[in-house]
Amino acid sequence: MISSRFQILTIAMLLAMGGLFVAWYKVVYLGVPVTPHDKRSVFTVTAEIDLEGEGGPAAVSLRMPTEHKGMKVLEREGEAGDFGLTVASLESGSFLHWTKRRFDGRSKLFYKVTVTPDALYNPKGVADTGWERPTDYDETQFWAASEQAAAEGILNEAREHSADAVSLAAQLIAMFNAKMPSDAVKALSAKTNETRVTLITALLAREKISYRKVRGVLLEDGQKKRRAVTYLEVRGENENAFFSFKTGRISLPKQFFVWYRGTSAMMTSKGIARAKLRFSVSESKVSASMLSKREAIRQGSDFLNFSLDTLPSSQQNAFKQLLLLPIGALVVVIFRILIGVRTMGTFMPILFALAFIQTTLVSGLLMFFAILSSGLIVRSYLSRLQLLLVARISAVIIVVIGIMSVMSIVSFKLGIDEVLKITFFPMIILSWTIERMSILWEEAGAKEALTQGGGSLVVAIAAFFAMDNGFIRHLTFTFPELLLIVLSLVILIGRYTGYRLSELVRFAPLADR
Repeated sequence: MISSRFQILTIAMLLAMGGLFVAWYKVVYLGVPVTPHDKRSVFTVTAEIDLEGEGGPAAVSLRMPTEHKGMKVLEREGEAGDFGLTVASLESGSFLHWTKRRFDGRSKLFYKVTVTPDALYNPKGVADTGWERPTDYDETQFWAASEQAAAEGILNEAREHSADAVSLAAQLIAMFNAKMPSDAVKALSAKTNETRVTLITALLAREKISYRKVRGVLLEDGQKKRRAVTYLEVRGENENAFFSFKTGRISLPKQFFVWYRGTSAMMTSKGIARAKLRFSVSESKVSASMLSKREAIRQGSDFLNFSLDTLPSSQQNAFKQLLLLPIGALVVVIFRILIGVRTMGTFMPILFALAFIQTTLVSGLLMFFAILSSGLIVRSYLSRLQLLLVARISAVIIVVIGIMSVMSIVSFKLGIDEVLKITFFPMIILSWTIERMSILWEEAGAKEALTQGGGSLVVAIAAFFAMDNGFIRHLTFTFPELLLIVLSLVILIGRYTGYRLSELVRFAPLADR
């Protein structure tokens, strides 16, 4: 037979694990923010192509960027102007094609991509393409006989000071960037008239080293009409290494948006006299909550389609209040079972805490004392009339409503807006509180009545601070599954049968004897 204690521990553990798992999934995979008012940077990268036509048919092709680790693409938008615009998906990637039958003069084409950095984002199904295939390299396509000796001299020196493909690439870049380059570097540069980038990549291909160019944009707000930044990626035995053609080996910047990986051109044109590709970047701050909702809608996520965010605004506001009740219940359980505070009614403090949230704490306490003291005076007079319980409670309710109405009218005439929120006080609970305090006063004395009334007020204030916390409000509404953890805590505390904190204080003198 399984003991009840074991069952409770198992249930509490399963509830807590279930709540944490769902919340973890929403944060990691759906991007739901953990903190309220969390803002995330969203960058709009605009590719601008300046064109000058030749007077005949014109075509421009631009590679479309793909998502990569740490960078999420939110939106794409192409502007065609008076060109036709089509999208082609090929084995080597996706392309934008602008075409026009006759193009003479100048024009601008735009393609905008909205991205947001996300360190946890790792898209699936992205092909690892763009690598140069050194096994198919034919050196006669580039090197003339007179140039091969210079190339071999450069490679011999690089091999001598390197241990693998990555270090050899680093040596080549250092040799071409040296203030006083070697004779072989000077000779090869003079004979080929090629750029430093072309020579380095050609030498890597000659050495049968896999490489590709990584071209993209550094996400910094305010950039206008900048060239794409080009890095070199070399495939090593254990991991790939990135290089700057100017400074050598680097770590790829975190805010670097990769537009294209490969050795071919990012943009090609036909029938164009001049084509210039430039990039501009602008940053905006967007609510992380709204961003996750928009992304879930774009991806068609069924998980968030059943969240509270899909309800109408009025229903959402109602649930924002209702989901705070379990937090108040946990506070009551802690104060009554673990601390031993006596209250007037089990969950009456929660309702008063909700009223304090609407009226603010100070003004709510003042209104509470005013109504309670006035109600106790009226209740003491009604007890002399020897009314039955139902009639007496009904009379107290009517009197409480009357007191609240008078306080609202007077406060409005005096310009005190806070008192106008007195209607948020639970009238029935107030009436029962007045009735119970009166009975306690008569049967157990003023001390017991004030003890339970004061205890109720202390618990209500503690519940107010717990429920009025912005972070807790955000968690209860955005991650309602975390209330399973609250439920598990309530269940565990419900099994506590030891001394309460108040009892330890009460019996402390006996321990000294």
